[in-house]
Amino acid sequence: MSASNSTPPRDKDENLDPITGEPGAHPIGTGLGAVAAGAASGALGGAVAGPVGAAVGAVIGAVAGGLAGKGIAESIDPTAEDAYWGENYASKPYVAKGHGYDQYKPAYQSGWEAHSLHADKSWDEIESGLEKDWASRKGTSKLDWADAKHASRDAFERVGTAHRAKTKGTV
Repeated sequence: MSASNSTPPRDKDENLDPITGEPGAHPIGTGLGAVAAGAASGALGGAVAGPVGAAVGAVIGAVAGGLAGKGIAESIDPTAEDAYWGENYASKPYVAKGHGYDQYKPAYQSGWEAHSLHADKSWDEIESGLEKDWASRKGTSKLDWADAKHASRDAFERVGTAHRAKTKGTV
């Protein structure tokens, strides 16, 4: 029996980490965390130590923010969320008879992605922003926001509950 050195084919939706090749990379969460924290730290550093302090603060803040953003984003597995909702959407009371998952998927995705960006906010605080973005996010979905928001909220709350359960008891 000969050993094979080939790697098994990977699913294109595994979100592979570009460095390690492991599934579950979250470059958007990492990047957004880096940008937000970098800007905040740069402003603080500039106020305290002038232009050099701003530059140093931005770099330190970007690294710290990137790690924090990655941590929140990694608590959400988009592949698992998509699989969960694909299997469970039809049992939800807001799903219209005859509508396939493809009509609801963009709404679910906007909800789980919103949580990775706004984990510290409630649904009521972010819903209006999601509504404004819906027309550009919905792709081929024929749902208007009044119908899509229920799916989006379900996904937002599902990942929020999972995130709180994972972090419960941590300092």
